[in-house]
Amino acid sequence: REDHQTRPGMVGRVSVVLLGLLTLFPDLSLGFAGLRVPLSLALTPRTHTTAPAAAGSPWATSSTRRISGGGARLAMTLADPPKTAKNGVANKVALVALGCPKNTVDAEVMLGDLQSKGFEIVRHASDADVVIVNTCAFIEDAKKESIEAILEAVQLKDTSAKGVVVTGCMAQRYADELSGELPEVDAVVGFEKYSDIGLRIEEIVTKSGYQMPTVEVGTTDVPFRPEWERYRITQQHSGYLRVAEGCDHKCTFCAIPSWRGRFRSKSFEAIMIEAHKLAASGVTELNLIAEDTNQWGQDFGKEDERRLADLLYEIAKIESVVRIRLLYCYPSYFSEELIDAIANIDKVCKYIDIPLQHIADPVLKRMNRPPRDHTVKLLAKIKERVHGVVLRTTFITGFPGETEEDHKELVDFCNEWGFQRAGVFCYSEEEGTPAALMESLFVPSDRMDRQRDQLHGLIQDGQRRFAEEQVGKTLEVLVDRAGEGGFGSVGRTRFDAPDIDCCVYLAQTFAPGTYVQAEIVDTFDFDLVGDAAGALEDMSDDMLKSAMGHSH
Repeated sequence: REDHQTRPGMVGRVSVVLLGLLTLFPDLSLGFAGLRVPLSLALTPRTHTTAPAAAGSPWATSSTRRISGGGARLAMTLADPPKTAKNGVANKVALVALGCPKNTVDAEVMLGDLQSKGFEIVRHASDADVVIVNTCAFIEDAKKESIEAILEAVQLKDTSAKGVVVTGCMAQRYADELSGELPEVDAVVGFEKYSDIGLRIEEIVTKSGYQMPTVEVGTTDVPFRPEWERYRITQQHSGYLRVAEGCDHKCTFCAIPSWRGRFRSKSFEAIMIEAHKLAASGVTELNLIAEDTNQWGQDFGKEDERRLADLLYEIAKIESVVRIRLLYCYPSYFSEELIDAIANIDKVCKYIDIPLQHIADPVLKRMNRPPRDHTVKLLAKIKERVHGVVLRTTFITGFPGETEEDHKELVDFCNEWGFQRAGVFCYSEEEGTPAALMESLFVPSDRMDRQRDQLHGLIQDGQRRFAEEQVGKTLEVLVDRAGEGGFGSVGRTRFDAPDIDCCVYLAQTFAPGTYVQAEIVDTFDFDLVGDAAGALEDMSDDMLKSAMGHSH
């Protein structure tokens, strides 16, 4: 783009790189136009939690199988005073984190390793000796964003950085292609080799002369390791707790199992150690994540009959934990015990994230997903048994073979069930998946876009109605950050997950991590306006709207 500074010949070099990458991703339109990953973004300072490894090594025996998804843009902030680097020089590291919460956990553990080895984690990539780009490869847009972030990081080698390391799902899936098309990258590191990344960085900052990228990927079946020793990049009071890894489902549109491995549960003991460590570090909201979170324990067999319901009851015993949230639940594995646990444990948010993808049986069959009848009965049971439950889901429009009738059925389904939280995506062709071979059934992009926009608008209307229904109620709000304009704080209710859902604007100023009871007095689109102590009673509508305008 016009305001992007490039060195002489850089545009031509990028063009060559893009030609190679386009053989991987033929639908991507890359280049520097619209780069969306500013490497200078800063976060609130976080802490780094450390503790000795637990006796018994529960991570090494997590399962008899021993095997191991808009992307967030983060730059690191200095936490604890750094130790002296082993190499004595050039020890500053910055990281750009893209993708899902599972990638976030990977990034936090990776940075924790580096800090414990003497590397200094810095706020701005321009101040770093080495920039790590932790990539996402879920869908086309995620790949595009990841490649753009890599290209921008590579440019820093002209001015400040000594090296660029690529990690994450793209590194795991496309290691050889990325190293071949982007020789300016110094290392491409997969999941199994994350513990060695410090060695790679030391090699980068001490090497002389040009070298081709180091590629270290390893297997997708990566054993679990302790994940409590982290350099936190999420809010201090809210953290992700990974309970499982990989996926055994054969959804025809999804390539995740090819690089995240088969499903296996982390051991009960390992999860509880990590839950206690996170709580001790100040986390009061634990967000349970996996590819299929509610499948946790299903692979233990008769040797260990504990399942997710048992885990929820145990986590709820941690006194300082206030909220437990379930994300990424597959529309199966909802046992009677699990539904009862969600309903009866006060600390478990009455919020369940269940990606459904579609509802028309012909589409579901081609997707290799559970049929409509199963889903409808499950949702009815959950709504009947879990009072006030809020359901979050995702839908795909334009899947190969989807007809106008199929889409209408999905629209009618959304009207009937009124999902309070949802995301809608156009089908993304993923190489190596069965759906990518259904070329004769591909839906025209203009129809795909139109159907997505229609469904998205419908869901947004439902979100506005849900927000309006909260006016007059008093809700628990967890404060996330300082407010702007006429508001002192911004937080979330129990039916809002961090980063992806709506928020509450509060008149009063509270420290992040504070829980308050707030009366909901107004709405702003999907968001809520709350008053914790009557401060908004005398504010006129014009003043309120003006304050909201400043906040947005």
